[in-house]
Amino acid sequence: MQPRIVILEEKKLLGQKVSMSLTNNTTAQLWSQFAPRIKEIQHRASADKISMQIYPPNYYTQFSPTTPFEKWATVEVTSFEAIPNGMQTFVVQKGLYAVFDYKGSSADSSIFQYIFSEWIPNSDYAVDDRPHFEVLGANYKNNDPNSEEEIWIPIRPKGKIRP
Repeated sequence: MQPRIVILEEKKLLGQKVSMSLTNNTTAQLWSQFAPRIKEIQHRASADKISMQIYPPNYYTQFSPTTPFEKWATVEVTSFEAIPNGMQTFVVQKGLYAVFDYKGSSADSSIFQYIFSEWIPNSDYAVDDRPHFEVLGANYKNNDPNSEEEIWIPIRPKGKIRP
């Protein structure tokens, strides 16, 4: 599976976040709290939902499933006016991403094993220290083998350090 390499323009996100780890995965609880409140959000840029992860520096070079990271349940907005109580804003900065069009269950982690153990090492890119996210569009169905989503991995050319 070959990704599209794209330059993402700045993206404004609005949603809720939690600190979690892979061994203490609270993604389902986060989305169950956020999803019913999406209707409160004004200025949505699309009907898509965005699941975002912000990992600490060196998360992948010193990987441990117990290392905490931020998990966000969000939607993209065109404006940060009228932020509902209990929600927070985040701006994803412009940057280079590898975008994988994935079809399969969100419970199947083999796509991430492929990306990080095969595609990245054999590509001209390294993982960059910026947000990772999945765009959950109209064809996304949680834990369904026919589900479709876009997996956005921040990258930089190998050997280049981000300023």
